[in-house]
Amino acid sequence: MRHPPRSVLLAAAGAVALVTSVVVPVVSAQGATPACTVEYTVTSQWDNGFQGSVKITNNQAALGSWKLTFDFAGGQKVTQGWTAKWSQSGTTVTAANESWNGTLGAGASVSAGFLATWSGSNAAPAVFKLNGTTCNVDSEPTTPPPTTPPPSGGTAPALHVSGNRLVDAGGSTRRLLGVNRSGGEFMCVQGYGIWDGPVDDAAVKAIADWKANAVRIPLNEECWLGLAGIKPEYGGANYIAAVKELVSRVEAHGMTPILELHWSYGQYTGNSAGCSDVHATCQKPMPDMQYSPSFWSSVAGTFKGDQAAVFDLFNEPYPDRATSSATDAWKCWRDGGSCPGIPYEVAGMQDLVDSIRSTGAKNVIMAGGLAYSNDLSQWTAYKPTDPAGNLAAAYHVYNFNTCSSESCWNSTLAPVAAQVPLIAGEIGENTCSHGFVDQVMKWFDDHSLSYLGWTWNTWDCSSGPSLISAYDGTPTAYGAGLRDHLRALNP
Repeated sequence: MRHPPRSVLLAAAGAVALVTSVVVPVVSAQGATPACTVEYTVTSQWDNGFQGSVKITNNQAALGSWKLTFDFAGGQKVTQGWTAKWSQSGTTVTAANESWNGTLGAGASVSAGFLATWSGSNAAPAVFKLNGTTCNVDSEPTTPPPTTPPPSGGTAPALHVSGNRLVDAGGSTRRLLGVNRSGGEFMCVQGYGIWDGPVDDAAVKAIADWKANAVRIPLNEECWLGLAGIKPEYGGANYIAAVKELVSRVEAHGMTPILELHWSYGQYTGNSAGCSDVHATCQKPMPDMQYSPSFWSSVAGTFKGDQAAVFDLFNEPYPDRATSSATDAWKCWRDGGSCPGIPYEVAGMQDLVDSIRSTGAKNVIMAGGLAYSNDLSQWTAYKPTDPAGNLAAAYHVYNFNTCSSESCWNSTLAPVAAQVPLIAGEIGENTCSHGFVDQVMKWFDDHSLSYLGWTWNTWDCSSGPSLISAYDGTPTAYGAGLRDHLRALNP
């Protein structure tokens, strides 16, 4: 769903295992400030991989370009990175400036992040050199302790795909019936916070009291990765910790968390553009190769020990708006690369599946189709290959969409649902009533399929559309339809 303006939106440290190891800048025995300081942080770690970052501060004369080098002592290997050109030769890692961030003034800092593998030991590097000059003189690096995987999820069941059904460990079918909890995709990038409204236990319990068993949580890749431009208090380790805390609360109430990449990097100004900004401030037609695979590698590494969590690859693809060729659009959707009408390098659905599976994560993956996930007409022909066999189709439908009738659902959705689990990640209408979603829920009930209402936020129901008028679960006239229906299904 595309979002109402911020003015409309405003109308309305739990048990988290994060590994943070910092090489702290020091003053030398002579009282002189080091020529440069480097803060090295492990923000998230799992059994064979981790996400790290470096913050470089130049305390000498301004630099026109910069290159940081350090050596790993524990067999770590950098696999990808951002905000710098990362490479590794043997044990030596190099992070060189990009064309746009080469100038580093006196007293200025720059941060860059990376993903890496490790085995046996993940000791922090001992020596950092900026353009050949040793940084952190007299500092003593620390070694990060091993992290524990996230909890397996309270009473929320571990899920996998069996034929065209989602099932729990005992083989019982699990339909995902619930709501979206918007906020994590836009608050951080706009500099206001992480969530829009409360996400404490009382707020999550209010969702469960509607008899929902699933909550979809939209995310922002720049905030998760802690890229430049995101306020540190709302990005990187702080953002990841907040997401893990919310997931833990959702699962503790027996609900399935669906983690979803909503807003992403890449400038697109073509047909139906949501904004002209290169940053992740609106819905883009496709994920970007620069950061989206890194985002999913990190998310998957963080939650790979939690089979209750589901991954939704990308909110609402629309490469079909950038080209008149349906074949080109579906190829772009699956394969990415250089896509007609999209100026940045695209990460296709196969790229994102591969990024997740490369971490060893076997979590269920959802993939939405074209036309803002409203078109699944060629989904089965172009579906990505999933070595874990845990792939589901995602679909969005509102009363103003092209495919919003029973005849379209029968012709395009039913064939997909016969092959794989089909999840309507967003259903809704802009009428402040529930006549349309009543029709949607009936068709999906008749076919034993999943659906989640947009959205559990206190916005205007005609522009959100919003399910609630207060976070205690007081429904809007539109939300009352979903609430009453879920309660009737599970009295």
